[in-house]
Amino acid sequence: MATGLRDQAVKSAEPVPRADSGTLFAIELHAAEGYSSRLADVVRAAARELGIASSFRVAASRGFLIAGLESASQAEAAARELLAEPIVQRIVVREVREREGRRNPAVDPVVWHVLPRPGVTDPEAESALATMHLSGFPATAVRTFRRYEFAGLPAEALQTLRQRALLNESIERLVEGELAADSLAIGSTWTFERVVVPLRSADDGRLMQISRDGTLSLTLPEMLAIQAHYRGLDRDPTGIELETIAQTWSEHCSHKTLGGRVVYDGPDGYRVFGNMLRETIFAATKTIREQLGADDWCVSVFKDNAGVVKFDERHHVTFKVETHNRPSAIEPYGGANTGLGGVIRDTLGTGLGAKPVCSTDVFCFAPPDLLHEELPPGVLHPRRIMQGVVAGVRDYGNRMGIPTVNGAICFDARYVGNPMVFCGNVGLLPAGCEHKQAQPDDLIVVLGGRTGRDGIHGATFSSVELHDESVTVSSGAVQIGNAITEKMVADVLLQARDRRHFNAVTDCGAGGFSSAVGEMGEAIGAEVWLDRAPLKYSGLTATEIWISEAQERMVLAVPEAAWGELENLCQSEGVEATVIGRFKAGGELVLKYGAEEAGRVGMEFLHQGRPPVVRYATFRLPEFREPDLAGIRVSHADLLLQILAHPNVASKHWVIRQYDHEVQGGSVVKPLVGNRSDGPSDAAVVRPVLDSERAIAVACGIQTLIGDLDPGAMAAAAIDEAIRNVVAVGADPDRIGILDNFCWGYTDRPATLGTLVRAALACHDSAVAMQTPFVSGKDSLNNEFSYTAADGQRRTISIPPTLLISALGQVPNAGCCVTMDFKAAGNRIYLLGRTGTALGGSHALLVCGQHGAGRPPQVNHVEARAIYRGLHCAIQAGLVASCHDCSEGGLAVALAEMAIAGDLGASVDVSRMVAIEGEAPGELERLFAESCSRLVCEVAPADAPIFESALTGTPFTMIGTVLAAPQLEMLGGQMVLVELAIDELQAAWRGTLDWS
Repeated sequence: MATGLRDQAVKSAEPVPRADSGTLFAIELHAAEGYSSRLADVVRAAARELGIASSFRVAASRGFLIAGLESASQAEAAARELLAEPIVQRIVVREVREREGRRNPAVDPVVWHVLPRPGVTDPEAESALATMHLSGFPATAVRTFRRYEFAGLPAEALQTLRQRALLNESIERLVEGELAADSLAIGSTWTFERVVVPLRSADDGRLMQISRDGTLSLTLPEMLAIQAHYRGLDRDPTGIELETIAQTWSEHCSHKTLGGRVVYDGPDGYRVFGNMLRETIFAATKTIREQLGADDWCVSVFKDNAGVVKFDERHHVTFKVETHNRPSAIEPYGGANTGLGGVIRDTLGTGLGAKPVCSTDVFCFAPPDLLHEELPPGVLHPRRIMQGVVAGVRDYGNRMGIPTVNGAICFDARYVGNPMVFCGNVGLLPAGCEHKQAQPDDLIVVLGGRTGRDGIHGATFSSVELHDESVTVSSGAVQIGNAITEKMVADVLLQARDRRHFNAVTDCGAGGFSSAVGEMGEAIGAEVWLDRAPLKYSGLTATEIWISEAQERMVLAVPEAAWGELENLCQSEGVEATVIGRFKAGGELVLKYGAEEAGRVGMEFLHQGRPPVVRYATFRLPEFREPDLAGIRVSHADLLLQILAHPNVASKHWVIRQYDHEVQGGSVVKPLVGNRSDGPSDAAVVRPVLDSERAIAVACGIQTLIGDLDPGAMAAAAIDEAIRNVVAVGADPDRIGILDNFCWGYTDRPATLGTLVRAALACHDSAVAMQTPFVSGKDSLNNEFSYTAADGQRRTISIPPTLLISALGQVPNAGCCVTMDFKAAGNRIYLLGRTGTALGGSHALLVCGQHGAGRPPQVNHVEARAIYRGLHCAIQAGLVASCHDCSEGGLAVALAEMAIAGDLGASVDVSRMVAIEGEAPGELERLFAESCSRLVCEVAPADAPIFESALTGTPFTMIGTVLAAPQLEMLGGQMVLVELAIDELQAAWRGTLDWS
């Protein structure tokens, strides 16, 4: 690095192979005769997508490179006993030599091997090595690989496959021909050298060069503040000190935009915020808690890794949703994998450690049918990103035994350079374990995974925009997770919690030890012994050890008297635990490497020294233009089918069925419900305490299409949708906590920041009006992608303003929960809520090419709250057979989904619905308007009078009847507007993302 920020000595940028004694063996696992190779099938499918002729031949296999085995027969025995499925796989063992003979291109097929780059975590190899040790095989190192043999493909087509399908250059490397190596060992020697950065004498230009070259993401005012601080100390900072400050002050860790000073000029008025987040999101929760008084059910909000609320007399529940956008853009599988792993560690690091109960995920992608030639340079295809992200979440959750129970997927072309990956986790925390505090003289203990070069600068990388070279220059910010290791860590941690072996715990996430130890020791001070940290391989510098974001690590504050018992517990469970320092009174963070002092930073400057960020924000409501409804020539029936087929609305069964949503045995309402388990549930319901009928409901709300018209209306609609979804399955509207995740573009632009402020203000007002406190949140800003277009011009794509609202509701009695599928012919169908003429942000206008027209729907909070309370009473009384919210696609889509899920038809008259006062919706609006706060309920005729009584004083009407005939009929008085068979509805709804 030009600045010398990392400690430098005799080392190289990549770990250096070194010679080991012994022979290397490559074990290839091919498809057995009569079975197809799944890996080869994937290559053929990718070739079809890329327009490559299918006449070529490909053979593909997975394999293991193993060092330390004594003979080929021993390698074959290890493969047969531990690594292969003998019925479906054929084993080939090759001895790997230092040099291989040359290939004859006229005769030999093209042979490629894809391996993880040196230093990249290889979880499957780690598990294989551990298993071989347990089984007595003398292996010393293992790496996985994929082997491809091609014949009949021209060189150009091969390169296209290589670049777009076969490997990810950020974490993998391709070896042409047979493997040739003499060692699997990586690492290098490194000798400590104190690196000083000449900051005091630097001018403004040099200061910013230091920030850029070091990927510090520090602004000029921040660099000047650091310069002034060190001038006061009469010395220059060391590289590790500067890195520590950068991690702590990063947007990812300190939320300096949302938590900064903002001067706002908008239709809401002129306001000056001292701390925008505190005066909007936090303020809403403070107001609600004050109104609740003695009935306040919030326990710990906005001050730990996750929000904590009361559940029952013995337990609390926790909830956190994280973003992992930029790593997922570069390496979808690893980015999403570690996104879920990270939020699970948030749960484990809340209070004294909560047990992960269930997970959620929400993804935003560019359209999966985008043509490859339409992609900007430097980005992966959206379909490849989607497949990798889903697989990453799937594998981590399934392997840890945590059900993934709820989520959503949205599509917009503006996510092409920045996919949004939200991962959430709910935990169960014993009452009394909600508070923690490291004490002076507590040992600093790292538990779990070892430290490598994974995720270097991950926190600061997450604070900058991506560009067409991000895959190359920022690949170090990508981590790879190991769910098995984290499962072991979780089991040990919860046992240690119950035995009170530690005073505080946090996860080692963004910023690595730098953030974890820095946050835990903020009020005390700490001394860290970096040379004692367990490493994956030798050669890491002190700074790399300090800021690495290697996964599956927790940091604990352990009283010295408890260390022996904790160490024994960890050893008995095969989890590594190491003392790497001590918390010390004195208010300083001292970093040592052996006898040398690498850095010393005052805790007050580290956490309070960042200069306040003052930003200007402006927002003006656009002039709404009326949609051209007369120009919509398609029939209502065809429009319904088109909306059902739109990827935002279409069935996500391909994704959902990859997740285990029943493990742990607490799932009550699953993500797919109905006769064939194919209906989209509004929310998931889980019993976290299996001997209790009390449950939690988890759902989300996201309304990005409305955000293009008015981010304030978007925020209100998202909150309303999230609340509506959990109420629809049985949650108590008086016990719902919500979380915010703001993902925005470059907020240094006043107009962009103005949209964010507008949304935050609406969040405050809606939360207070609905009495739903925010309990946690997370933001991800600067989500933009810059590239050089074919015409030589530099272009930037910003994501649409994206606000995810997640809801955690509480269900008094899981036995009273309802699902969205129609249950019985003859039952009455009710529509709760009012329908208006606002079509802005609707999917009807989107599929008709008129997105951007129309007014956005508004939320009547008083009416909405009354509807939800009345509905909850009806559900608890057992009066509701099914319930489904009206959201994307409006009433028509809601009824279609209920019919599909229940294998029953319906006949409704939309002219009966209650309209918003002063509005006269036409047929198209009655069918497809996405007016807020509306639900469809199915009620048995005998229960109808009591149901109607429960809804007294709220807008509702009976609109039709459930039919035995498999047909959806929607009338407008005497006119038939829609008449479709359920099979037609299902074909449209399932077909778009039916990738199984």
